[in-house]
Amino acid sequence: MNTGASTFTQGVDMAFIVILSISVLFLVGITTAMIWFVIKYNRKRNPKPKDVKDNTRLEVIWTVIPTLLVLVMFYFGWIGYTPMRNVPNGALEVKATGRMWSWQFDYQNGKQSNILVVPLGKPVKLELYSPDVLHSLYIPAFRIKEDVVPGLSNYMWFQAEREGEFDILCAEYCGVQHSYMLSKVKVVPEEDFLEWFNTKEVVADTLESLGLQILKKNGCVACHSQDGSKIVGPTFKGLFGSQRKVTDSQGNEKTITADESYIERSIYDPNSEIVEGYSKNLMVSYKEQITPDEIKEIVNYLKSLNEKK
Repeated sequence: MNTGASTFTQGVDMAFIVILSISVLFLVGITTAMIWFVIKYNRKRNPKPKDVKDNTRLEVIWTVIPTLLVLVMFYFGWIGYTPMRNVPNGALEVKATGRMWSWQFDYQNGKQSNILVVPLGKPVKLELYSPDVLHSLYIPAFRIKEDVVPGLSNYMWFQAEREGEFDILCAEYCGVQHSYMLSKVKVVPEEDFLEWFNTKEVVADTLESLGLQILKKNGCVACHSQDGSKIVGPTFKGLFGSQRKVTDSQGNEKTITADESYIERSIYDPNSEIVEGYSKNLMVSYKEQITPDEIKEIVNYLKSLNEKK
């Protein structure tokens, strides 16, 4: 009976234990042999060196035994890995988007969440997508990890066997806030999941503007603060209408006004004008993710930040 957090826990743990045990066996064996040779063949006991002839039996032994051990490690690795690529029929499909520096989960009914909510005891397939750089979705408690590569279709699946919340990490260095790219898997009974799944989302804070919701949905607030503090990108506070010293794609320095046109260029072609004091190539184009109408809402939100001064 599986006692782990997912169906893969025991298989992966068994492969780890087998490989670790063999490694410890060799560590102890080789270290012991080295000490024995140092004592037995030291210069005091053997003042006159002599040749050591070949030993066919010994050569066969140290070839056959390591080969068998490698095959044993391969076997346990294979039986642990193969089920991870065979998704059961009827699995719940969720699109998992990794971007700098947040996770987003999109369900087939249009529901979105920044944590992964799944039913207990049911298979879940994650379709992995990245709009920017290489990430890696890692759920340590479930013993699963897969790379999320821009332009490459990849997937992973699991079946949670224990209720609770489990960490989601990014296991591939993806930039300056890589370590903050955290989320959770929340495993709940199937009836609770269906209730959550079929409930229309209600904005908790009615004062939160649509523009801010769009920025949060696309992970923008992970790089741009709202309070004036400097992180990866320029702060949103006081941005709209301000004068910006930028360097264009030809290396020319100039001063521009952060108007509607500038906001759109910054979202669709972020490396065309780099603000003084910030680095190039940290932001990718969001032309496929953010519509012109959504940009208008973002602009309205940025204007509202100036009104709050």
